[in-house]
Amino acid sequence: MRFLLSYGVAFLIIVGIGAWMASGTLVQGGQGAGNGETAILDNVDLPEENRITALLKQFGLISEEDPEQVEEVAEVVEPEEVPLSVRTSTYDAQNLPMTVALRGNMKASATLSIRAETTGILRTRHVNRGDHVKAGDLLCEIDTGTRNAQLSQAQASLDKAQLDFASNKTLREKGLSPANTEQQFQASLLAAQASLDAAKAELDRTAIYSEVSGIVQDPMAEPGDTLSAGAACVTLVQLNPILFAGDIPETRVGLAVTGLPVTVRTISGKEVVGKLSYVSPTSNSSTRAFPVEVEIPNDDFSIRAGLTAEATATLGSVRAHLIPQSVLTLDNDGAVGIRAVVNELVEFHNVQIIKDTTEGIWVTGLPDQIEIITLGQEYVVAGQKVDATNTTSEKSS
Repeated sequence: MRFLLSYGVAFLIIVGIGAWMASGTLVQGGQGAGNGETAILDNVDLPEENRITALLKQFGLISEEDPEQVEEVAEVVEPEEVPLSVRTSTYDAQNLPMTVALRGNMKASATLSIRAETTGILRTRHVNRGDHVKAGDLLCEIDTGTRNAQLSQAQASLDKAQLDFASNKTLREKGLSPANTEQQFQASLLAAQASLDAAKAELDRTAIYSEVSGIVQDPMAEPGDTLSAGAACVTLVQLNPILFAGDIPETRVGLAVTGLPVTVRTISGKEVVGKLSYVSPTSNSSTRAFPVEVEIPNDDFSIRAGLTAEATATLGSVRAHLIPQSVLTLDNDGAVGIRAVVNELVEFHNVQIIKDTTEGIWVTGLPDQIEIITLGQEYVVAGQKVDATNTTSEKSS
C-alpha cells in the first residue's frame, strides 16, 4: 500500500509537469506572442501520436504491453482512516455527602454576673473560683443591718391595723361608729400589709441565690466590700451545653439549616457530636463568611471554653462521580474535564471538582452513567471515532 501511494504521487507530479508542458508554448528568437511560438511537445521528437503516453513510456512509468496501466497508476486510492484504540471504564454517579470543614473555638453558652438587688456590706461569700453551682444555691449574703428591726416594726404596724379594723367592725355593727369609717380602717390595714411585705422582700434581698447552673469565675466581690444595687457578687460561666463558634463559607451558607448534625474535634483530641444552633444573618465584612454556633452537650464539663477546635458539618448530599485524577484533561479553551466515548465517538465534558480524596476526586457535571477514556484521552479530540475497549469488567473481576 505504501509503495503504491509513493508511485501514485510521483505519477501525478509527472503528469502535472507534462500537462503544463503540453499547454505551454516555446518562444524562439524573442519574437513575442503570435510571432513564431510553438507548443513545447511539438519540439520533442516522439513517434507516438499521443505524445504524453510516449513521454511516460520514456520514463518507464508504463510498459509497452499494457498501455492502460496509465489509468491504473493514476487511480490513487486514499487509505481508510483506522480508528485510534483507547481504553475506557464505566463510572456511575453516587450520593456524596456534602460536608464543610469549620475552624473555630469553644466558648461558654453564657457568662452571667449574679448581682445584688440591694445596698449593703458583703458579709459572706459561700463559693470560690472554680466551684460548680446549681440553680437555687446560696452564693452571697449581705449584712442585714436594720432590716430585721424594720421587719419587726412593719409586723407590729400590721397587727395594730388588724386590731383597729376589727374594733371598728364591732362598733359599726352596734351602730356606735359611722358606716363610712370602714374604708378608712381598711386602707390602713392594706398599707400596713404592704409595708410588711416590703420589709420581708428587703430582708430576702440580702441573700443572693443562683438562678442558673454554672462555674464560678472572676470577677467576684470579697467579704467586706460594699455592694450597691446592681453590683456583681460572683460571675458564673455556663458550660453545659457548650458552644462551638466558627465560620461557614458563603458558598455553603445556603445549605446550613439549624438542627443539622455537626462533629466537633477539639485540639485535645476529644470528639463530640452537636447540632447547628445558630447561623448569622450577616457575614463577616473581611472574610465574607457567616458566623455559626454549634450546641454540644457537656455534662461532665470536660470541654473547656476557649479550646481551638475543628468541626465537620454535613450539609446534605449531591450526585457526583469518583474518578481517578489521571483521567482529567483540558480542552482547547483550557477548561477542565474528561473525554468520554458515546456511540464510538469522543465527547468532552466539563467537570467541577468538589472533593479530593486518597481514593480519587469527586466531580459533578456528568451524566449518571458515563464511559470515560482512561488511556489515550490526550491523543483524541471531540467528534473523533475511536475503537474503545472497556476495562470495567476486568477491574471488577
